[in-house]
Amino acid sequence: MERWSGVLKVTLDSSSRASYRVGASLCLSLPSKTLAVPSLNAIFFNGDRVEGTGNPVIEKLSDLRNIAEILVSKLGVSVNAWVVESSIYNGPFAVYKDFIPSVNSRGDPKSYASYGFPASTLIALLLSKCLEEQAKSVIPGGEQKSHSTGLSSSLPCQPKTVILGFSKGGAVLNQLVTELAYSNVDSSESLNNRMKNPVDGSFPKIQEENLVIPRTKDSLLNSISEIHYVDVGLNTSGAYLTDHAVIKRISERLMLGAARIRFVLHGTPRQWSDKRRPWIRNEKEQLRQQLEDAAQKSGGKLQVCERLYFADQIPDLQMHFEIIEKLDMN
Repeated sequence: MERWSGVLKVTLDSSSRASYRVGASLCLSLPSKTLAVPSLNAIFFNGDRVEGTGNPVIEKLSDLRNIAEILVSKLGVSVNAWVVESSIYNGPFAVYKDFIPSVNSRGDPKSYASYGFPASTLIALLLSKCLEEQAKSVIPGGEQKSHSTGLSSSLPCQPKTVILGFSKGGAVLNQLVTELAYSNVDSSESLNNRMKNPVDGSFPKIQEENLVIPRTKDSLLNSISEIHYVDVGLNTSGAYLTDHAVIKRISERLMLGAARIRFVLHGTPRQWSDKRRPWIRNEKEQLRQQLEDAAQKSGGKLQVCERLYFADQIPDLQMHFEIIEKLDMN
């Protein structure tokens, strides 16, 4: 399967001064080389900027396009990979203000709240704008339609979504999980059942180009199947979600019919053994315990696992980035 890859620069509306850089690696249909409906969308949120290290490993793994290609190598050629960086930086600090309204000038969140569903709404819009820009890059001034890969069935299906947050990008994951907890339940199974057994005897009018990405906050939230925390950390509390009420509501969603979900906590000694920031490890332990408790009551619909990398090495900045290349996504 052929692919299109590059770094897209998008603005959300004509009045916005903020622009987003998004690394993308997208699967194409042959022979038309138009966008294919992927098996899943992997969305990766980057962290703070680290410049001037002179370290080729860090420089390679700070490149948005390289990260997108690494995700494809791990998840398969039928996936679309999106690597998002913040539109706002205060020096080296990523400030995800549009996703998390409570963040301060250095990008550290004061709290996570579902009100207005800012992160999921913005992600759906951002992906739509990315497709528009990608079409222009292929055919200047033109529009690009998508076609089904034909790999699954003759009926279109909403691809799953895998969310990853690296370093400070983990704060966006916490916001998304909070929004997921308070969102409406519409499992992928119920959607497929409605498509295969329509009430009025006709199939719903779902255009395949609308299935390349989730187009609304609800379709995004209900498509999430995995959440990967990748060596996340902040200079204040809030690196991991520790709100018991949120995890309880995630568990309740599963009992109401939401599709199964998996949480994976990936870490290195750089974050989990940092004696100057002991809250990172403490928050990770709290989240893992709450998820494990919820998993026991979920009937197998919630899974959680933890993976430590470079366990026997002295903590350094390189391992913090190198974990991206070493990620075990299985």
